[in-house]
Amino acid sequence: MSKEKNPRRVADNEAMAISRMLRTSPQKLNLVAGLIRGKKVEKALADLTFSKRRIAADVKKCLQSAIANAENNHGLDVDSLIVAEAWCGKNLVMKRGRPRARGRFGKIMKPFSEITIKVRQSGESA
Repeated sequence: MSKEKNPRRVADNEAMAISRMLRTSPQKLNLVAGLIRGKKVEKALADLTFSKRRIAADVKKCLQSAIANAENNHGLDVDSLIVAEAWCGKNLVMKRGRPRARGRFGKIMKPFSEITIKVRQSGESA
């Protein structure tokens, strides 16, 4: 009398990972996500390793998690994985402020974002 198994949210040749509460704006995160879209995972990891952007380290961690999910949970071949999709979105925004001249108040928005990376096993293997 157990429950039905949940259907997979991705195809049989795919795996994904999500990183939430990344302390950067989605616009800046999307620049790094665009850097790795459609590339082979080893090339994407190399690009993220040598990127000058601060958030690239967190994106690299998410990509490594997606690769580990593909290998351990879904039995995919790591050498033939490509970054199929990488998208980001908004998360919460901390509102802070600073007193300004003449009794005014300057708003300071501190945005958080999240990234989802989906890796897919390509047809040919290296």
